[in-house]
Amino acid sequence: MNRLAGETSPYLLQHADNPVAWYPWGEEALALARREGKPILLSVGYSACHWCHVMAHESFEDPVVAAVMNEHFVNIKVDREERPDLDKIYQTAHALLTRRTGGWPLTMFLTPAGAPFFGGTYFPKQGRYGLAGFLDLLPRIAAAYREQGEAIAEQSARLGDALASLEPQTDPREASLPDQASALALVGLKHTFDSAGGGFGGAPKFPHPAELAFCLREWARDDDADALAMVTTTLARMADGGIHDQLGGGFCRYSVDAQWSIPHFEKMLYDNGPLLALYAETARVANEPRFADVARGIVGWMTREMRAVDGAFFSSLDADSEGEEGKFYVFSRDEIRAALSDDEYAVAAPHWGLDGAPNFEGHAWHLRVVVPLTDVAQRLSIGLADAATRIAAAKAALFALRAARVRPGRDDKILTSWNALAIAGLARAARAHDEPGWADLAFAAADSLRRYAWRDGRLTATRKDERAHLNAYLDDYAFTLAALLELTQTRWRAADYAWARDIADVLLAQFEDKTAGGFFFTSHDHEPLFHRMKPGHDEATPSGNGVAATALIALGHLAAEPRYIEAGERAVRLFAPAIAQSPGGYSTLIEALEDTLVPPSSVLITGDPAICDEWQRALRRTFRPSVRVFAVGDAKLPPELAKGPPPANGALAWVCRGMQCLPPVATFDALEAALAQRASTPDAHGPLSDCPPDLMR
Repeated sequence: MNRLAGETSPYLLQHADNPVAWYPWGEEALALARREGKPILLSVGYSACHWCHVMAHESFEDPVVAAVMNEHFVNIKVDREERPDLDKIYQTAHALLTRRTGGWPLTMFLTPAGAPFFGGTYFPKQGRYGLAGFLDLLPRIAAAYREQGEAIAEQSARLGDALASLEPQTDPREASLPDQASALALVGLKHTFDSAGGGFGGAPKFPHPAELAFCLREWARDDDADALAMVTTTLARMADGGIHDQLGGGFCRYSVDAQWSIPHFEKMLYDNGPLLALYAETARVANEPRFADVARGIVGWMTREMRAVDGAFFSSLDADSEGEEGKFYVFSRDEIRAALSDDEYAVAAPHWGLDGAPNFEGHAWHLRVVVPLTDVAQRLSIGLADAATRIAAAKAALFALRAARVRPGRDDKILTSWNALAIAGLARAARAHDEPGWADLAFAAADSLRRYAWRDGRLTATRKDERAHLNAYLDDYAFTLAALLELTQTRWRAADYAWARDIADVLLAQFEDKTAGGFFFTSHDHEPLFHRMKPGHDEATPSGNGVAATALIALGHLAAEPRYIEAGERAVRLFAPAIAQSPGGYSTLIEALEDTLVPPSSVLITGDPAICDEWQRALRRTFRPSVRVFAVGDAKLPPELAKGPPPANGALAWVCRGMQCLPPVATFDALEAALAQRASTPDAHGPLSDCPPDLMR
């Protein structure tokens, strides 16, 4: 009996009619495996995954394959987006067992105790592509499990030891902080930077927003022109490429080539939130209106296609429609020619390369910029404004044509961590471009999370409609805390600050390793799994340890709460040797490291709300990633935030580094001068405990 019909995951529900006796991960399936002595066949995927669909159609929908699976295995289906804890464990185990990178679908064979003993990713039903056939493989694996139990047990023990060895082993009390980590990380990124195509490394090419955000911070800190060039070049090439939806806005997950031309067509919320912030902030920094247009396109896509009625955001769009990858997005030349006027086509053809060979599977065109619009206008001897008007009309016509097609499937579950990334991206973009409507979207999504995902003082990880469940993970708490700090800098609401304090308290109580430092991916009361991870590397999303440490340090200095600062610093010290040895991949933790070496600065503005708002907006004109500005107006503050009595009229601003504040200033010019003084003053604070008592407030 297939037991997936009651699940919330659209991916699991896609498999609810399979002849496979699928179980969701849980005690029922694990107890059955123990009781019957059967190995577990664990299949991990997600709704937007193309090769997951291929394997499902070839094998899981086939009664012959299903019969073999049901005879020999307890079959468990997992949505990697709902259960990243399981995915992280078994992806790492796959890499250790096979010495190859993983991916999805992930196919792992486990003992009833959850120990992996064999695995792979996609298996065709019959052997091809140099891969073993799934139908042939299944009985062989079942026989090996029956006949080689002792060897499998020994291998499982070694694998457990190997997984444990991958976790940081530092004593945080003894670790020194690598003060050159930022410089070394930047050197590494420069070495792998593709100066022609943008991005890092070759094909397949991913956006890497954490690394780009790091480069932007390094430019702001040290005025490194090369660091800024890496960001602007990458964002420009991505904006021109097919990874960017030229008609509907938003970005696909990655490009299969090094030029960003042809993407893997799935579109994920977790990419687009951080990319929104990057494009919006870089538009201001580099005075690039085109980047601002890309940011508007991302917001347009998020609101048009990904927003739930309660204000939260759905997870992803499928790569496939009508069973074919990319079918929704590509065009024949005849389709385009028929949809556009002669004047529009005259601009569109060279701009998008329609006058050249097809770029998608030899028969169709996926739109990407081949010739800049300025060059097209020059070729046609028309004004740039005329060319822009024509291409805008062409986009509108093709967007309408595309909208009539069968749409890709949408995974409409609401993930707490991904929503937090979107909220933070919207808040940062709203500040960069003074877009209150974008801020409204961020606050509405946060209110939805608080309404549905925050239950009895704890977060849930996922929701479908109004059913929220699953114990939340480190990323859910860390990303939500960071998002709330972004919201409090965008528009002060006392409830957001209070919720941030609650989230921080749960992080310390349920996720921190009090002895060794750092944060586990799963909470202390989570179900026991084969391994408990403490991840530090940035992946497709930023490191939960890095985001938690950065946010806790910032909140700790704002709220005069040493517990938060000390927990953030312990996480940094835990990973310090790994960062020193190989800083690449630790961009988010390096931000926390910098805030540990030099406490972050903050500005608190109180008084007349109109003046507070005016000062805050003026401060935003300068990109200061190491300064957080909180304009609280005439709101009543909790005692730990109050720096002094509110002004009788006008406004007062306090500029602080860590918990040490300069005397308040009453004019904007004096505020700018105080910030300049703070920025130029070397840090000489010493440990937190050395701060005078009157400054610990």
